[in-house]
Amino acid sequence: MSRTDRMEAACTLLAQSERRYLLYQLVEQEEVHIEDVVTQVAAWERDEPVASIEKDTRQRVYVSLVHNHLPRLADYDIVDYDLRSGDVVLAEGFEDIRPLLEQFRQTEAVPEIRRRPALS
Repeated sequence: MSRTDRMEAACTLLAQSERRYLLYQLVEQEEVHIEDVVTQVAAWERDEPVASIEKDTRQRVYVSLVHNHLPRLADYDIVDYDLRSGDVVLAEGFEDIRPLLEQFRQTEAVPEIRRRPALS
């Protein structure tokens, strides 16, 4: 894959907020359990407190992550995940998109994300 193709793929991957939100959590914790990040991702998506996220919303985000976002990120070696255990970790390819994700973080609409430490 050419450098241009990789950049376009990275932009496409990071265009989806659920993917970015998952990656922000992974940068901080290095390894997460899918159930533990679903509520936070949903809260950021809806711009609501974690405590107000309902079961149906968590379920929708879970299904979206498991059936769409995690497989796409794994295809590009950004994350590794195991559905049986629920564990999700950053993979080697993450380093290629880290600078771009940091640029996204600085411009996110959710103030809590912008206040988080740099992804360096």
